Amino acid sequence: MNILITGGAGFIGSNFIVYFLNKYQHIKLINLDKLTYAGELSNLDEVKNNKNYNFIKGDICDRGLVEDIFKKHNIKGVIHFAAESHVDNSIKAPNEFINTNVLGTFNLIDVAKNHWMMSPNCVKPEHKNSRFLHISTDEVYGTLGKEGLFTESTPYAPNSPYSATKASSDFIARSYFHTYGLNVVTTNCSNNYGPKQHDEKLIPTIIRKALKGENIPIYGDGSNIRDWLYVEDHCEGIHLTFNKGKAGETYNIGGKNERNNLYIAHAICEILDDVIPKKQSYKKQITFVTDRPGHDFRYAIDASKIENELGWKANENFETGIKKTINWYIKKYQVQ
Repeated sequence: MNILITGGAGFIGSNFIVYFLNKYQHIKLINLDKLTYAGELSNLDEVKNNKNYNFIKGDICDRGLVEDIFKKHNIKGVIHFAAESHVDNSIKAPNEFINTNVLGTFNLIDVAKNHWMMSPNCVKPEHKNSRFLHISTDEVYGTLGKEGLFTESTPYAPNSPYSATKASSDFIARSYFHTYGLNVVTTNCSNNYGPKQHDEKLIPTIIRKALKGENIPIYGDGSNIRDWLYVEDHCEGIHLTFNKGKAGETYNIGGKNERNNLYIAHAICEILDDVIPKKQSYKKQITFVTDRPGHDFRYAIDASKIENELGWKANENFETGIKKTINWYIKKYQVQ
């Protein structure tokens, strides 16, 4: 069986590929990645010689390439990670997000439909179990006040160009299930953290700036709250959804680890004070900067559906996961 992974050189995709290849010896993964600034092939060094792994450099917007991959490899599953994902970049250059997240997702799912189905609601016999898993984000739901949680039935209310394009791609995936009967499942996750995340994201930025002795920038007053999910826990949720999720359904994956940005910065600095102490606390480097336009106040996920229906649970709490994360980045940044 051949599964197409898109965006597998990125943060979550690369962690998933390593996780999946360690779990299965009989399934081949084809990783299609454009290798933008956020894609890093070294994230996959431990599997690059694995006989069940095949990397293809290319763009999901290249319809001809996607069609060729489906035909050549007879793809029987898609796990779609590829996306532009940094909110700040979406504010500066929303066109890139429209192209990749909307048009790219359409290309991919439409090719899958044509390859797997004879007509609406009529699946080719050899593809009766072929499935398209679309990876999305909790940001499509907008923002929360101090109370409440996002559920799978929360109305969509995206507030940034990034989340608007992810919401669009979610609706495209939904429409292909309802119109054509394509075997589609969607996951919406909370903020991921862990090894291999791009330097631009909050937690790697705090660690990197701290170690370099630079100002640690925190938006506004640091009160914005996110639900933090360790990346390996997310990989297990994706795996369970791909194997056991019900077609047409959405599953929210969250870590039950709500923390505000200032807490995150303080927690990281306290661990660094213990591990690599210096004359004064790393906390002295925390600096408040002008808030991001349209910065959502709080995200938090109710993951009870995937817990109850598929048996998923997060193994890491924030305090255990952040120690593993910091240790990984210390090694990375000290090598640099």
